[in-house]
Amino acid sequence: MTSAYLLVSHGSRDPRPEVAMQQLAGLVSDQLGNIKYPVGIAALELQPQPLHQQIQQFVTLLDGVNCLQVVPLFLLLGNHVMTDIPDEIALAKQALGEDMIIHLQPHLGSHPDLVKLLSQEMATMKAETTILLAHGSRRPGSLEPIETIAAKLGAVTAYWAVAPSLESRIQDLVAAGKREITILPYFLFTGGITDAIAQSIEKLKLQFPAVTFQLAAPLGASAELAEIIGDLIDT
Repeated sequence: MTSAYLLVSHGSRDPRPEVAMQQLAGLVSDQLGNIKYPVGIAALELQPQPLHQQIQQFVTLLDGVNCLQVVPLFLLLGNHVMTDIPDEIALAKQALGEDMIIHLQPHLGSHPDLVKLLSQEMATMKAETTILLAHGSRRPGSLEPIETIAAKLGAVTAYWAVAPSLESRIQDLVAAGKREITILPYFLFTGGITDAIAQSIEKLKLQFPAVTFQLAAPLGASAELAEIIGDLIDT
């Protein structure tokens, strides 16, 4: 059975995540063997076509491939991973018929080596305290994986969309006497939210001039991340 691979992200109006996805697809292709294992990209939202049509279009470009492995590049197990992507795959299967087998692989955030990547980034930015900053969700239980990762890293958590916010967490840390704070964004690529985080930190620097802030980069397209994706999929 000859496989191809489709990396699926959330999608963004900002062009930078798509560029990074293209770069990451190239790195994953190198990891797998770029001639034998074609690697493409797709997005669940904010695209001219729904995901099932993107899957169909990708398959039409393949020659001699009878299995497609879909890899969700999502850091958390939410409705997109549990419901939306499987539903889109089901529609694609109906359209493509039995000649093309489609497998849904585990989402990116399920791989334990992501903690190692974050830990390596932390090691380059030494500080008294590290904040693991994630988007956050009000869905019950959705924050537990972030809290678990933070505990493994020896970090505290803050969230962009729910409490505790970055500002409130920093206020508490400063009140506790912390003067060196690193913010570690738990996001895949640079985009609108990471820009907003950087702007927020610039304001916090003015508010707390005695505190040293360091902002790490998001995970980004790297050979290390490509290796993790390669480990998620079955060649």
